[in-house]
Amino acid sequence: QVQLVESGGGLAQPGGSLRLSCTAYGSISDFDNIGWYRQAPGKQREFVAIIVNGDSAYYTDSVKGRFTISRDNSKNTMYLQMNSLKPEDTGVYYCNLKWVYVDHWGQGTQVTVSS
Repeated sequence: QVQLVESGGGLAQPGGSLRLSCTAYGSISDFDNIGWYRQAPGKQREFVAIIVNGDSAYYTDSVKGRFTISRDNSKNTMYLQMNSLKPEDTGVYYCNLKWVYVDHWGQGTQVTVSS
């Protein structure tokens, strides 16, 4: 019933910026528990940023001060603004929606940071 579609990934130079978007399609009653995760080749998927109960935002230490998670409830869309990008930010980024006690995932979008 619920499908998440991501966009905005691509190539960026160190110090550059990218903005990821993720839109949820389906009969969604709330958009209060959302997040972004990433996975580098050969590594486990890791938490990047989340919003809990539509109230508090949390970030992994490595992106604090550089990344911002936000949402637009009227559009069922979440965003990840990524500034001051570093090569170690490279990976596949996945959006997440927790709804009806189930985790829904986007298809992933590649982010590559390289000079």
